[in-house]
Amino acid sequence: MMSLGDSSVQIQTKVLPQDSWTQVSCPCCVSKQVESLVLIQLSDNVQPVTKRWLISLIEASKRHGGAALLAHPGEDECGDVIVVSAPRCTFLKATEDLGLCKKYHNEDMVAFSYHDRDNFSNVDDMQEFLTLAERQYIVKNELDSLQAQKKQRIPGVPEAPGVLEAWENISYLSCLCAVGQKLVRAGVIKDIFPVHDQQRLNDLGRRWYSEKQIWGQPLDAIQSYFGSTVAFYFSFLDFYTWALVPPAFLGLVLTFLLPGGGGVVKEQAVEGVMEDDDDGPSVSGHMVQAVFSMLWSTLFIELWKRRSSSLSHRWGTLNLAERFAGPRPGFQGTLGLNPETGRLEPLFPEWQRQLRVGLVSLPLVGLFMGLVVLGMTGFYHGEALVQGFHQDSGSLFSGALLYLPSMAHIVYTNMLGNVYHTVAMQLTEWENHREESSFQNHHTTKVLLFTFFNNFAVLFHIAFYKQDLPLLRKRLASMLIGNQLMNQCTEVVVPFIVDRFLSAAHKKEQEDNLEMDKLRAQRSLPPFPGLFAEYIELLLQFGYLSLFSCVYPLTAVLLLLNNITEIRGDAYKICKLFRKPFSAPVSNMGVWQTAFEVLGFVSVMSNCWLLLLSPRVQEFCLEGGISGKNIILVAILVESSRF
Repeated sequence: MMSLGDSSVQIQTKVLPQDSWTQVSCPCCVSKQVESLVLIQLSDNVQPVTKRWLISLIEASKRHGGAALLAHPGEDECGDVIVVSAPRCTFLKATEDLGLCKKYHNEDMVAFSYHDRDNFSNVDDMQEFLTLAERQYIVKNELDSLQAQKKQRIPGVPEAPGVLEAWENISYLSCLCAVGQKLVRAGVIKDIFPVHDQQRLNDLGRRWYSEKQIWGQPLDAIQSYFGSTVAFYFSFLDFYTWALVPPAFLGLVLTFLLPGGGGVVKEQAVEGVMEDDDDGPSVSGHMVQAVFSMLWSTLFIELWKRRSSSLSHRWGTLNLAERFAGPRPGFQGTLGLNPETGRLEPLFPEWQRQLRVGLVSLPLVGLFMGLVVLGMTGFYHGEALVQGFHQDSGSLFSGALLYLPSMAHIVYTNMLGNVYHTVAMQLTEWENHREESSFQNHHTTKVLLFTFFNNFAVLFHIAFYKQDLPLLRKRLASMLIGNQLMNQCTEVVVPFIVDRFLSAAHKKEQEDNLEMDKLRAQRSLPPFPGLFAEYIELLLQFGYLSLFSCVYPLTAVLLLLNNITEIRGDAYKICKLFRKPFSAPVSNMGVWQTAFEVLGFVSVMSNCWLLLLSPRVQEFCLEGGISGKNIILVAILVESSRF
């Protein structure tokens, strides 16, 4: 037994008293054991009458404005938590609404139909029929769909002074308003999150990051416990890490086994040009790596798309139903009836949103782009200064200073990126998007555009304008080494310190309690921040490798070593350091898959250009009367045919 947070409420979630669960009216939904799935965290000052009213609303049928769920008050009727589950019929109807595919009696994956439910496998056992992540998402989705059927006062919530209109008063529910959002604004509900199944989480952790194995992840177990959103990320990370093996092997061969570092190339650092060795073979390592990068990036994207489709079919998310999403929690506007849903909700004119995007968001994004150019100008100025100092001095100290401008610029771009991420989030919030998907798409687009420009603008300028391949190699190596060092610190060192030292006292407290509650630590953990930063990191990796690795063949080697620890670090963090997230069923990586496809397209253009910088290729083109522009144009047409 234990207290949750600052409240005196005591909960034993492994064995909640079954007679305290709300009852179901459908005979087929009666169960001897009810599974605790979602916890509603109420405010500390919520009155018992408010809690009882909310429980009655949760258990009421949908025709009476309820969610048709099961609720448990915990071990204290006056406590500040409500544990929620769902009966069988609610799960089955929601499965059909979501468009999930389930195993039919002939073993085929078929879109589930409630009226044909008896022909589906395991339909009587919800723990086999639906994954834990699906069951918890359905409960959350049903809670979000709670809608007031009539104007009513929230029991136990004092009226706001000076507010006459019922729809503006936090103590009233207006007819057809979204109950969950109103209760959050009224301060009744503090948080809603899925609860961990501690035994399953421990088993998953042993298979995922505790065993001494480098390759392979339990993807089906990850999908079952954390949902397809998380599973697709780790599946892509695993697939991408395996795909790094061929370019890493080629990079080692070109660097250590071929003459002259594999490039049969002599660098003229002063003049900034690259010359092939006249006595070497007709094909240089630079040319081999450029051609390989083009083929590898194209093949990688196509194979991943097939892998993604295979996984979504296996997980039953290939043909998800389109649903009209409700307004997200942060959406604001004038209360009115939505003509498409008939629900009372905040309304905000589309023209005002577009005006905010055009007059404020776009100029601010352009301003940050200008700061990127300013930093790039400072980098070139510093590069010229240290080059001149090194030519005059020629000492080891001056040689080490050659990397100072690159490292300083890396710090500048990272700091600018952190500031921009905060600004982009605030801008997207201010734009006031109604749907969560629209909000995420606009935010992701802002960050992707800036991230690409911030990290690759200087590399493209060196490659396409200055055409200084030695400088490009030095700059790329500096960015890779610097970013990987910072990444290893955040992915390995910080989680180790948090686990071993900062959480040591809390761990001891749990181990001393023989009746350890699986909810004990969850309320004190921070919410899961999502996979945005992880996808950005992988996108930058893919860009470094596919765009410019021909000038630095060890790129794939460094990325491979980093990702081996990345997999375990990310797995550990989501299992131990954050609350369990809700995970909506998805059929692929969404906008991130499109971003990788576009970057793969750009990589073909980049490698064609870097290939044309090779003197042997230039000589071959002159002898054959072939224009370099024509080669790039052909590459663009070939790549465009894939989209």
